[in-house]
Amino acid sequence: MAHFAVTEARRWQSARAPATRRQFVAGLTAAAASAAGGPKPNILWITCEDTGPHLHGCGDEYSVTPNLDALMKRGLYYKNAWSNAPVCAPARTTIISGMYPPSLGAENMRSETRMAPGQKMYPQLLRESGYYCTNNSKTDYNLEEPGKVWDESSPKAHWRGRANGQPFFAIFNFTITHESQIRTRPHVWKHDPAKARVPAYHPDTPEVRKDWAQYYDNITTMDGLAGKVLQELRTDGLEEDTIVFFYGDHGSGMPRSKRWPYNSGLNVSIVVHIPEKFQRLAPPEYRAGGVTDRLVAFVDLAPTLLSLAGRKPEPYHQGQPFMGEHTAAPRPFNYGFRGRMDERIDMVRTVRDQRYVYIRNYMPHKIYGQYIAYMFETPTTAVWKRMYDEGKLNAAQRKFWETKPAEELYDLETDRDEVNNLAESPRHRAVLEKLRKAEKAWVMRIRDVGFLPEGEIQARAGADAPYVMGHDDKRYPMKKIVAAAELASSLQPGVEDRLVRLMSDPDNAVRYWGAMGLLMRGEPAVRAQAEVLRKGLDDEAPYVRIASGEALGRYGSDADSRRSLDVLVALAPADKTNAWVSLAALNAIAAMGRKAKPAEAALRSINVVDGRAPKRAAGYGATALKKLLADLGA
Repeated sequence: MAHFAVTEARRWQSARAPATRRQFVAGLTAAAASAAGGPKPNILWITCEDTGPHLHGCGDEYSVTPNLDALMKRGLYYKNAWSNAPVCAPARTTIISGMYPPSLGAENMRSETRMAPGQKMYPQLLRESGYYCTNNSKTDYNLEEPGKVWDESSPKAHWRGRANGQPFFAIFNFTITHESQIRTRPHVWKHDPAKARVPAYHPDTPEVRKDWAQYYDNITTMDGLAGKVLQELRTDGLEEDTIVFFYGDHGSGMPRSKRWPYNSGLNVSIVVHIPEKFQRLAPPEYRAGGVTDRLVAFVDLAPTLLSLAGRKPEPYHQGQPFMGEHTAAPRPFNYGFRGRMDERIDMVRTVRDQRYVYIRNYMPHKIYGQYIAYMFETPTTAVWKRMYDEGKLNAAQRKFWETKPAEELYDLETDRDEVNNLAESPRHRAVLEKLRKAEKAWVMRIRDVGFLPEGEIQARAGADAPYVMGHDDKRYPMKKIVAAAELASSLQPGVEDRLVRLMSDPDNAVRYWGAMGLLMRGEPAVRAQAEVLRKGLDDEAPYVRIASGEALGRYGSDADSRRSLDVLVALAPADKTNAWVSLAALNAIAAMGRKAKPAEAALRSINVVDGRAPKRAAGYGATALKKLLADLGA
């Protein structure tokens, strides 16, 4: 090492340009790390948007993906990989943090919150270990970057910018497979729409077949782009020094895949090739062309990268390495979640084992297919909803446009499209209870703050990160809030008195779930408990007023409906409340349907854009209001 230092010091004297000096320092760090612990592998990630396990090499005969198939023949395919979230920003938040977004207050689409002090994004940790880290080029996290994250993040970012001898971590992300590209017209179809597989939940129409065929066309185009990156790796003579990953960022961009935490929305194709030089880092099940049913997820990617680099995961990481020097034993479950999607509010948690998927709906009074403007741009969504309105769908196809049960259970071995709910099956009672217990244990273990309304997460956190607030029982008495949510959303009859007691609790989140529980039970419960809900309209907490207002607005007397509408309209201006309260109020008003007609003129004059909110999220209120006014004016 002494000889190395002297030699490199002489080189430093000749490195006069600042950029050259920066490269020298990086190279010195990398060389020192290599001398201390042996050579480190380069790591290349090839990623794409909105793509489930639909490569030809995954067994999909309709797909054409020769370049990625060739990678699969040299690598290991994780067929049970989950993205944890079924939409891009929360899924990428899971990856970049190595943590479950519900523990960070970051499960809602484009919520843009922050990590706790001392927590870092994985590229920062890799850079500390001597890696040159580049991202080409999407970020789209629900988290603020805690300092400098990437050496370069741009459409020009490439491993070729590193110092000589420096190991690299590089991402190349392709957007051609994104949901928006499914509906781009005009289009010349290469895959025959007549041969597309239509899942049981979609109607079999020309529009649906064309969308599925275009999705596969885009996958083939993406495969060509991936092939070019792999060729660059070979051209640079780095193939034998580089571990290569491929994955999509969640399930397909088609409706009921994207945005929904079924297996169809969470299952992705993670493929990893480890060259002979680094076989010591391979997991026990690794073999060229192999397939493993090990349960892995996006939350595991950051710890796995650190393990490949010879570094232990951080204590705050909630995933575990599935390869590298610190490979962990396989775990029995994968976990998923859904929060707010664009302008629509919802809350779902999901667990799977090797065979079954369990879904816990905490807002079962909301339909699966809530109107999301961006989703309705896809032809499949529009024709699917039109056919529902016309009464032309079968039971499996109708389900998406109707309210949800509290619990769902699906057998992936016999029901790949997840349309036969086994939650009420006596034969599957033990499976249901096992997965229900796993879901609750996970929620408690990660300190899931998603049981608070979105604006309440920020209010309770204050200047702290939501993660810090979530670990403070004084600010977040989790046990009683989760218990309230479970009771409210259980749809269990005969618990109205218990829900009423919740509405007198000192904690406003408990009171919120009490009102929500009465709302979920519909007109009989709301009419019977109208007096306590009327008191809820005067509650100091806006979300209690909103839940009470929606309940009375939908199911109360005419007088109750009018008063509720006044309360909700008063909460709707974002410049007077905030973006999250405004959006919740607008959703509640929309749920009232034609009963909200008297407020049409007032709604046309309010400001629903909160200039204090994160820029990308600030527009959701305007999107919700546009649809609301269109419906009221129809």
